[in-house]
Amino acid sequence: MYKVIISGGGTGGHIYPAIAIADELRRQIPSAAILFVGAEGRMEMEKVPAAGYPIIGLPVMGLQRAWTWKNGLLPFKALKSLRKAAHIIKEFRPNVVVGVGGYASGPTLWVAQRRKIPTLLQEQNSYAGITNKLLAKRADRICVAYDGMERFFPKEKIRLTGNPVRFAGGPSSPTGRTTAAAAFDLSPNKPTVLVVGGSLGARTLNRTMMQALPTLAAGSVQFIWQTGKPYFAEAQTALTTIGHPKTIRAMAFIDRIDDAFAAADVVISRAGAGIISELCVAGKACVFVPSPNVAEDHQTKNAQALVKNTAALMVADADAETSLLPTVLALLQDPTHIDALRRQATALAKPNAAHEIVTEILALTDSLATRPDRHE
Repeated sequence: MYKVIISGGGTGGHIYPAIAIADELRRQIPSAAILFVGAEGRMEMEKVPAAGYPIIGLPVMGLQRAWTWKNGLLPFKALKSLRKAAHIIKEFRPNVVVGVGGYASGPTLWVAQRRKIPTLLQEQNSYAGITNKLLAKRADRICVAYDGMERFFPKEKIRLTGNPVRFAGGPSSPTGRTTAAAAFDLSPNKPTVLVVGGSLGARTLNRTMMQALPTLAAGSVQFIWQTGKPYFAEAQTALTTIGHPKTIRAMAFIDRIDDAFAAADVVISRAGAGIISELCVAGKACVFVPSPNVAEDHQTKNAQALVKNTAALMVADADAETSLLPTVLALLQDPTHIDALRRQATALAKPNAAHEIVTEILALTDSLATRPDRHE
């Protein structure tokens, strides 16, 4: 039986590409055994089983940027995670191990590489994550979504595949918009904005929305608002205060993101690599608000990769509360600009990313599994 371990997580930007890879692998090899390895207490421990796959959690943790006593636990949790990863690999005996980024992938890939099991890294961002950079030297293949990644990884190992997305599709059709709008109890004939700050939400986007709610409620623009679980109760309270206007639909998490894309004319979003790839595949006009709270400011770099190709607009996080909604409302008044952004975003899309990554996985096991000197 063909066996694959997929390791990583921490955020939806790591988890959803991982699930898309697993789905495509199962489509190509229905009998394949797929095991996920994540971090205990992180969202992959909920999302992966919901997608139908088994997962084992490691006690690994990431370094806290602000000093805290928890950082003192890092060496102990790392050693415990390495031992547990070694046991998992010994028992499962994978043909290949795939790392999708996030600190959870570190122990699993480290053990696999030293046991000379073929390994593939999937890097979603335009600025490589620290875990993938540390694992790259011994990795056999590295699948990326942006040009110029040889500044982080060995050029000969890189394959430009794009990021897998949660859905199969393309630019939304009028019929798709009508059905999608109905799913949110909204009109397909009114301008609609989707606000999505990532799986856990974004404080800046939610604050911007809540401050503007009385004005937005009085207007004709509809909003689909993914608040994230930490902010949902506060958003509900704010909406109750103004009488729950029918033009604003708030929810903690949107399971069918493709419906939300189809219903929306413009999307307000953080600039995680996964959501950017999805927006390009869906062919959406987007205004990005990059998070300032990420390593090496990589979300700004992600957004700039589209802005320089006139495929999106960008508003700085510090300017969002004053500039974001006026920028979006002005864009809604300019259908020609919206169409231009959609066309350019679609031109950057890589809708076959999952298929291409699985092709690389299978090629690895065919060509490298019997080579005893692969990592020498």
